[in-house]
Amino acid sequence: MKVEERFLKYVSYWTTSRDDQKPVPSTDRQFELGLSLADELRELGFSHVDCDAHCYVYGLLPATEGYEDKKSIGFIAHMDTSPVFSGRDVHPVLIPDYDGKDVTLQATGDILKVSDFPQLSSRRGQTLIVTDGSTLLGADDKAGIAEIFTAMEQIIRENIPHGDIWIGITPDEEVGRGFEFFDLNFFKADYAYTVDGSYEGEICYENFNAASAVFQIQGVSVHPGTAKDIMVNAGAIACELHGMLPPMEVPEHTEGRQGFYHLTEMQGDVFQARLQYIIRDHDHELFEKRLAFLKDIEQKLNEKYGENTVSLTVTMNYRNMLEIIKEQFFIVENAQNAMKAVGVTPISPPIRGGTDGAELSYRGLPCPNLGTGGDGFHGPLEHITIEAMETVVKILIEIAKHPAA
Repeated sequence: MKVEERFLKYVSYWTTSRDDQKPVPSTDRQFELGLSLADELRELGFSHVDCDAHCYVYGLLPATEGYEDKKSIGFIAHMDTSPVFSGRDVHPVLIPDYDGKDVTLQATGDILKVSDFPQLSSRRGQTLIVTDGSTLLGADDKAGIAEIFTAMEQIIRENIPHGDIWIGITPDEEVGRGFEFFDLNFFKADYAYTVDGSYEGEICYENFNAASAVFQIQGVSVHPGTAKDIMVNAGAIACELHGMLPPMEVPEHTEGRQGFYHLTEMQGDVFQARLQYIIRDHDHELFEKRLAFLKDIEQKLNEKYGENTVSLTVTMNYRNMLEIIKEQFFIVENAQNAMKAVGVTPISPPIRGGTDGAELSYRGLPCPNLGTGGDGFHGPLEHITIEAMETVVKILIEIAKHPAA
């Protein structure tokens, strides 16, 4: 089966996850695709195939003769799509011999602009796949699944020698829980790659250190006519608190390795208020300074308005995988060599976010991230080309052909 055929099949499944649900998977509908993928692995000849109770799909392609002593490789992707935009009833539109110009989406009239996605100009002459505008496309990350499965089929069909190859397909990555029940006692790879990025020449091994921070503010509410020296306005303190943060250290004014404070939710009145932030920085020392700064804000406001007026709760989310990957950098070098072998220039931009691979790296499975060839994820401007997916297939085969000793 061609990579585009797999891709178009997979995006027909409605697999949107939800961030307001505690179980994994957060939506039972993910099992429909998960069970189908497990069946497909069995048909390809994989062993140890399972779609478990949490909708994680696993499979092993055993090493060919003479490669049993090579390190085992894993390839990982996720089946869910982001809950921020509809992933139901996806209608992909194929544009053969794309002219490199802006594209008007059929259902809505929205415009996919080259000025917003400059990489589009390099896709001239390729077959571009877009949405009709009413949904996202699902290239994040069904393109990754299609590329992995197509590469495995070609390895089997062409009898390409390889070590043990493990496949892992996760649910709920888009809501930050794709790694939660990943069974490393079952998935026996020595190292792995998540196939879940943009440009097909990406090999990313740096991501944010990440935490969430919640300020709870307790006020004192009395009639405003008699409020002097009694009222403590929680809503006003919330505004004051937010104003204490550096105004330029926010997502809309940062890039590259620059960290930020990001206000994600606010609510409140005179009696109570609540501010929720996400905190990000690539540099561990700077990240710790950001958290200390928030603690300092809490202390200063309590000194000003009274003890326990402001309470801060910080929850760690994930850490920068660089600390793990730099000790086994051959994993990155192997991917870079594979890209060069198929005529692709590798790049390694820092990820301004996190991946399942970051958490898995700290759990003992070094796991940098590879691009899929797509762009515009999480919305109606999502797009990818057949040729980009075909290139990723070639890269994965090259990586599999040269496992570490």
